[in-house]
Parts: sequence; structure tokens; C-alpha cells
Amino acid sequence: MKITFDREKFQTAFQTAAMVAPSRSPKPILQNVKLDATEKATILMATDMEIGVRIEVEGIEVEQAGSIVLPVARFGSILKEVRDERLSVQREESRTVVQAQHSKFTLSSEDPDEFPTVQTFAEGKYHEVSARVLKELIRRTLFATDTESGRYALGGVLLELGENSITAVATDGRRLAKMEGPATQVEGHGNNDAMTIIPSRAMQLIERSLTDLDATVQIASRTNDVLVKVGPATIYARLVEGRFPKWRDVLPEKREAAHIEMSVGPAFAALRQAAIVTSDESRGIDFTFGQGSMILSSNTAEVGDSRVEIPIPYDGENVEITMDHRFVADFYKVLGSESNFVLNLQNAESAALFSTDDNYDYVVMPLARDR
Repeated sequence: MKITFDREKFQTAFQTAAMVAPSRSPKPILQNVKLDATEKATILMATDMEIGVRIEVEGIEVEQAGSIVLPVARFGSILKEVRDERLSVQREESRTVVQAQHSKFTLSSEDPDEFPTVQTFAEGKYHEVSARVLKELIRRTLFATDTESGRYALGGVLLELGENSITAVATDGRRLAKMEGPATQVEGHGNNDAMTIIPSRAMQLIERSLTDLDATVQIASRTNDVLVKVGPATIYARLVEGRFPKWRDVLPEKREAAHIEMSVGPAFAALRQAAIVTSDESRGIDFTFGQGSMILSSNTAEVGDSRVEIPIPYDGENVEITMDHRFVADFYKVLGSESNFVLNLQNAESAALFSTDDNYDYVVMPLARDR
């Protein structure tokens, strides 16, 4: 096998595939990216047996068809350090030869026939969604997953695929992020009995692959796994096991709450000021709304205290709540500084609901005020 390619274009695809390959594995073959080169297409593949990716790379000159496995660390370093525009890769028995204009590398190579199969997208039933919409859904929910606890279902993003919609939900038990967007159902595709909970790592890979925001993404949810077709890439992921919480029961009732309209820019600036005197042990900030202002106050024994006040268009009865400033900051970070939102508050013991006008809801559980 022998191919020649543009280094920078190939490096982008290789880096995406390399995200899947494990740095350590009882199966050393998985620490490689497999390349299949034919006259019709050149495809990069990687898998850790839970997540897999296939990426079709354009612009490859195939002088001799065949397959090869490329070690992620060594070959990735060559792509990074060599500055020549074009490289050639050739398989010679059990070796990989990488040739540049001014340098040459010979690497030991494993048998490509031992590399596991990575699934293709051949589904007749699926959902179609705009890449722009899917990227925003992932960006606004992924941060709220819990990848550290033993509650496996919280280590991924729940996708609910409706007739004309797609809803993404993530929670770590202390806050919850949910966003809904438009989608198209093809051939009656819908969720199976199993919940479609996609692992956080797979969602990161999908988001990274969404480079053409005008493209259309195909999502096929199956009993135990999901396939996502993103332009030249197909991503496979085994679904997270377990039951996702009944997230609709977590959303506070808006009708009984005070509705406080705010802008991200001033609110985030005030939060950053109030958070200056917080610590790892004391992350709570007291929020008080009423009489046309929002007051943020914090008191940490070993650091000091702070009080920040900004005007807001709310003249209703005073309402107070204490929240972890990191969770509130996460909400502000995924919105632009010019964005507006509504904070729905009932009392100090009830969850706070942040909502935007583009179907994004974010719930933060309160902290005890006498912390």
C-alpha cells in the first residue's frame, strides 16, 4: 500500500480519529488508527470497542491500494513536527515508511487484518437534524453530565427523538441542562425501549466533527447503540446503561415563580466579582432579588466577604436563593454576553430555573443558606 497526501488536511482527520483510540489497552492493536485505501475512497478508522469512528479523507493519491495501521503517538508526532506540505506513507511487510521531502521515518507496524471492524452507516430509519442545531444542543448540555460518580446513566447525554424534534438532557444530580430543537423523522424512526444515552466522550467526538454547520446530520438510535453520520465521518457508540432520571419532574413549575428578566453580560460580571471571596469549601453565593436590583453576597471565614449590587427590571416581592457560583457560571458561559434569559424563582428551598427563548432550560438546586 502506498499513498501521498496533503499533511495538514490529513492531520485534521487523523487527530479526530485519534481521539477514540485508547492510550492504554489490553489489545495493543486498538492504540492505532487503521487506514483503508482504495481507488474509490480512503478511510481512517479507530475504536476502543465502546466508541468507533470512520472518516473518509478526500484528496488522497492512492498509488497502491491496501490497508495499514498507524500508531497514534508516533505517527501523530510525525504529522505535527514535519513541516513539509506533502507526505507519503507506504507499507513494507511489517513496517510503515513515512517519507517527507527532507526526512524519512520507518515505524514497526501491526497486522491491519487484526483491527476490529468499525460499523458503517447503513440505516434506513433515522432522524435528520441540522449540524448547527445539534452542535448547540451538545454545547449547552454536555457540561452538566457526571463522569465521576457510579451512576452510569448520568455519564452521558439523553437524546429524545420526537416526530419533529430532538431534545438533549444532561444532569449530575445537582443541576440539569435541557435543550430542544427541530428534527425530521425518516421512515418512522424513533427511540426503542432502551433510553438513548450517549456517552460524554462520544458526544465530544460528535461535536468536534460538526465543522460544516450547514450540513445535515443523520442519527440512528438502536437498542444498544447509536450511529451518527456527520459529513465524511460516521460515529458509533454503545449506549450508556441504566435509567436516566425522570427529568421532566425536576423542572420547576413556572406559573408559581417570580419571573426575573436579565442579561448575561452584567449578571456574569457581578457573579465573577462575588465569587472572588469564595473557596473550594465554600462555593455558595446568596442571591437576593427585589426593588429593582440583584444583590450577590458571599462570606467565607478564611477569605472574607463580598457584596455586589446591579440594577435589574424586577420590582416584585423579594426572593432569595443560595447557589453554587460554578453552576451559574456554566450557564452564562454557553450563552453570549448579549443574550437575555429569564430566571424563575419560587423560594430559597426550590430549584432555580434559567430559561431562554430558544427552548433552553437550566435547573440549579439550591444550597442551604446557613452553610
